[in-house]
Amino acid sequence: MTPTALALAWALVVLAGATRHRPPPARVRSLTPLRRTGGGYVGPDPRIHRRFADVIERLGGWVLRRVGRPVAPLTARRLGAAVLAGVIVLPIVPVAALPAALLAWAVPGMRAGRAEQRRRAALAADLPDAVDLLALAVGAGLTVHLAVAHVARRGSGPLASELTRIVDEVALGRRLADALDELPERAGEAVRPLVASLVASERYGAPLAAGLERLADEVRRDRRRRAEEAARKVPVKLLFPLVTCTLPAFGLLTVGPLIASAVRSLRL
Repeated sequence: MTPTALALAWALVVLAGATRHRPPPARVRSLTPLRRTGGGYVGPDPRIHRRFADVIERLGGWVLRRVGRPVAPLTARRLGAAVLAGVIVLPIVPVAALPAALLAWAVPGMRAGRAEQRRRAALAADLPDAVDLLALAVGAGLTVHLAVAHVARRGSGPLASELTRIVDEVALGRRLADALDELPERAGEAVRPLVASLVASERYGAPLAAGLERLADEVRRDRRRRAEEAARKVPVKLLFPLVTCTLPAFGLLTVGPLIASAVRSLRL
């Protein structure tokens, strides 16, 4: 078989495998959680994953209680995964038991950190729309409380969920300014200017409309700057997969025939 035919056959195999085992779109996964089996993706079955996670958390909690440490859920899961990985790898490859335990300890924390970063990034991306809606509500004559309630009800992003939580706390009797003061701790420092403007207007009666307009312009510029920065990072991120996927095929199609012809001529 010639190198060209071999490269085409390998490309067809990769394409067929990727088509068969590709995950469903994010929109479908959000509507119906799916689990993967040998025949593809079928209906949800979260019980196995939940049961396994409970076992790992109980194992980590037992170890923490043995050493006299407080039992935190994330720490218990990380420690349980580390102990389980070490116990599984130790009879097979004793030297790799400690690295496997350390890797199992680090992975949940890394996943939690990445999830928190994605959540903060989504909140920052949703901030310009929320500021625009608040500026419209305040310009229409609504108070700070009513403006926050309307944005929480009309919005659909993660920041709207945080505002809904604040509205619920106010409905239970908490002051709006006190509830807003805790928002930067949950949503990040990106929302602190908005919170400062809302709290100043709620507590001291400071004018809010002009400040919200300036803040809306600033956050829109910041979102544009982040989009341009992400666009500039795309070529760098694509460099490794392009080189990894293209260079072997290029070498197979160009250098391979030359080597094959050289070997054939040497044999003759």
